[in-house]
Amino acid sequence: MKSLKFYGKQNLSFEESKKPFVKKKDDVIIKVKAVGICGSDISRYAKLGPYVEGTIFGHEFSGEVVDVGSEVTNVKVGDRVAGCPTFYCGTCESCRNGDLARCEKLHVMGAYHPGAYAEYAKLPAENVIPIPDSVDFDTAAMVEPSSVVVHGFYRTRMQPGAEVAVMGCGNIGLLAIQWAKIFGAKKVFAIDIDDEKLAIAKEVGADVLVNSIEKPAHEQILEHTNGSGVDVAVESAGSPITSAQVLALSKKGGEVVFMGIPYADINIQRFYFEKIVRNELTVLGSWNAISASFPGKEWSTSVHYMSTGQINVKPIISHRLQLREGPETFDKIINKDGFFGKVLFYPELG
Repeated sequence: MKSLKFYGKQNLSFEESKKPFVKKKDDVIIKVKAVGICGSDISRYAKLGPYVEGTIFGHEFSGEVVDVGSEVTNVKVGDRVAGCPTFYCGTCESCRNGDLARCEKLHVMGAYHPGAYAEYAKLPAENVIPIPDSVDFDTAAMVEPSSVVVHGFYRTRMQPGAEVAVMGCGNIGLLAIQWAKIFGAKKVFAIDIDDEKLAIAKEVGADVLVNSIEKPAHEQILEHTNGSGVDVAVESAGSPITSAQVLALSKKGGEVVFMGIPYADINIQRFYFEKIVRNELTVLGSWNAISASFPGKEWSTSVHYMSTGQINVKPIISHRLQLREGPETFDKIINKDGFFGKVLFYPELG
């Protein structure tokens, strides 16, 4: 089968691999219909390299079941599904407490297990989520990032009528805008330095667009909130700069949720750090997308709101490509050669 294998930093190869087969009683073999590039894939490609040299990369995908183990009951051959790519140990203290996202050995497919940049992928049955006919394969390929976002919102105290600021309008930020509305936000501020991204933010439901190049984001937010700030600020850019700036967006007693991963040291100026103390902020980290009972309500909720159209991923998708275009596409992204939103590959096209 065709696949993308990850050999080292900036070393991704399009090549033939062995097709997975049923080995365990709970195995499910899935023909991959659509698979997306995650921001974490870009960081690992550019800076960190693979966990295991030569592993098939990728983890955000949807597809059709083509074979199942003898004890699989939740899906059958022909079913349309999304894949939860996350593996947990089940034995560490966090797992025993039901805090699966905090598992000591948490990892996703494409790390130690073959990933989804391939014509076929294999997962245990509990990692396979059926999707209704109303959710197309492109949308289903984004159930995983959607679940990452709602996992973070579930951690907040957010109430209907809240004002929310989303800092960073990449794929996660654009989903966060939509989830903020689902959670009842009366106003969502989208913050970025790229007007093209801000235009997409408007299309998916942002009420106020803030270009932070023109004036510091917190100054613009204060102008729009009568000097108060927002109830919840979401950091979704994963930038060392915005990871500090986001602390100045929330009102006194407000919340800050970190969903982005900066992959660099964070130097926080006194002005921003003091906001935590003086405003008595609640600062929340959010990691991955799973909870008990596995894979968690994040997944069923994502599928539901995708089926109603309240989570709309179509404006977020910028490229639909053949798998063989993977290596050059990763290079273009890290070299900033053009605008890239969510990139989807279609392995069956070659």
